[in-house]
Order: sequence, then structure tokens, then C-alpha cells
Amino acid sequence: MHKDDLVVVTGAGGFIGGHLVGYLQRTLGHGRLRAVDCKPLDEWYQIHPGVDCLSLDLSLRENAYRASRSARVVYNLAADMGGMGFIETHKAECMLSVLINTHMLLAAKDCGVERFFFASSACVYAADKQTDANVTALQEADAYPAMPEDGYGWEKLFSERMCRHFREDYGLKTRIGRYHNVYGPHGTYDGGREKAPAAMCRKVIEAKLSGRNEIEIWGDGEQTRSFMYIDDCLVGTTRLASSDINEPLNIGSDELVSINQLVDIVEKIAGVKLVRRYNLGAPKGVRGRNSDNTLIQQVLGWAPSVRLQDGMEKTYRWIYDEIVSGRESRANRAPRLAAAG
Repeated sequence: MHKDDLVVVTGAGGFIGGHLVGYLQRTLGHGRLRAVDCKPLDEWYQIHPGVDCLSLDLSLRENAYRASRSARVVYNLAADMGGMGFIETHKAECMLSVLINTHMLLAAKDCGVERFFFASSACVYAADKQTDANVTALQEADAYPAMPEDGYGWEKLFSERMCRHFREDYGLKTRIGRYHNVYGPHGTYDGGREKAPAAMCRKVIEAKLSGRNEIEIWGDGEQTRSFMYIDDCLVGTTRLASSDINEPLNIGSDELVSINQLVDIVEKIAGVKLVRRYNLGAPKGVRGRNSDNTLIQQVLGWAPSVRLQDGMEKTYRWIYDEIVSGRESRANRAPRLAAAG
């Protein structure tokens, strides 16, 4: 690739996509970038100067072609998704993302795109391999026989197969990264689509600021996960996209923790100790999930390495500032609104 080749990032108004655009521009030096997302521009998490930003619904075929025109590389991160509280209650909406991936693959083929990166998910892995909190780390082969997360996982697994067959039938160089719980600043931390790291930061911050001294935890807190900091995600994504690896590859941390341990980390950062209330009826996903990084180390000579403690501290500080500044903004606005009324 040359630095003046056009690179397209879909889902660029979201958390990972917004960071990816900035990484391609500032760190890797790409001068021609097109950022696409269905949200209005004023709702994007990040907008980078010098980038062609388009607000397009890529589930519509004509918009996918408009987004892909003249591009050499496409990073397809666009999807209707969120944390477990969202994907367990919006299965049909998650499945409809197959329209985005179908139209983007067709557009990439017809517009002469050379490389197509698809952001898949650890939710493709078979549920019967994730029933124990002391889970054996998931290898890439564990996606079959297929038993993925209902809704979101099935859509991701189906789209992986589409990528494979577009590569085999049409010669489109498709690359597939299976993300494991990405977190960091400049992402969703409330509203129902947030994932566990951001949700825990928000809950601890709200408890600290309000003086309530308690926190609700979904499930019994003993379910386990690994969480990957956004910086590792960006490196893994771009390395895989430019590699010759055809098969899906885990992009995730292998630092396994329970949700209770995640809360311990956030409490330590915040300097508080809270009473824990366990909501056993809330969505909680599989019992245990971790990334096996053997293959990515073999083929790329690299694996995610940011410690959870370090990444969570940066994430907590950003969310804390957002919450405090939002409260201050509302407080400053209130007198003016009252006067206007």
C-alpha cells in the first residue's frame, strides 16, 4: 500500500472505528481516508481533520457502493451491536447487520477494492466451550461445530463465511479479526450498549459521586472474560489487514479475570470500596471466555500486551471527566433555562 491510496473505515463514528481512523492517519501516515457511519456527524465519538466523513446507512446497497468507490482497502467495522445487555435483547437487529456486510462485500468486489478487513467477534465461538468460569482459552478452530451467540454471533459467523467465499470465488483479499471485548476511552459508557469495563467504571464513578457506596453487578460476578485495550486492537487490526493470513484470527487479550476482579480493579483506581448487589436475573452471557493467542503469535509475531490495570486506569479517567463535565454543563445550563422559561 502507498500512503496516498484511499482507505475506507466503516463504523467510523463508533468506538473502535473512530480510534482506527486516527491511528491510520496519525500513526501510520495515511493521507486519504474516508470515514463512514450511519449516525449523524454530531453523534460521532471522534471526527478527525482532513478525513472525508460520510453519514450513510450501509445496509442500503447504493450507499455501500458510494462508500467503496475508488478505495483500495476497506476496514468494515460497521454493525448494530453493544454489550451483553443489548445483544441478548436485540437479536433481530443484530442479525440485520448481515445487510451491511453483504452490500460492502459486493461493493468491494465491483469497485476493485484489493483488501477487505472484517471485524468479527469472539461471540462466534461454540457456547458449549464456554460453560465454565475456568474456561480453556478459545482457539480459532473452536468456532466449529457451530453454536455461536444467538443473533449477534450467528451474524458474525455467517459474514465470516461470506468473506471466505468472496476470497475464493472472486479473489478479494479478505482478512478476519475476532475481537475479544475491546475497551478504552472515547466509547459508550451508558445508555444500554456499553460493555462491562465501561459499565463498571460508570457505576463506580456514580456511586462515588453520589455517596451511595454500592454497586449492582450482573450475575454472581464469577463469570470470566478477557478485555483488550483499544491500542492493542488497533495494532492487531492493521497488522492482520496487511498480512497474508486468510483464516480468522483472534485479536484479544489472554489476561483472564472474573467480573468481581474487574470491579476490584476499578475500586482500587477510584479509591473506594463498595457494597456489591448481585442481580442474578440480568443478562450475563457465557460463563467464561478467553482468547488463545498461540496462532497470532505464530503468524504475526505479536499479541496484545496492555495490562488490564493500565488500560482500565486510562478508561476510568476519561469516563470520570466525561461524567463530571456533563454534570457541570447541566448545572451551568439550568439557571439560563429557568430564566428563559
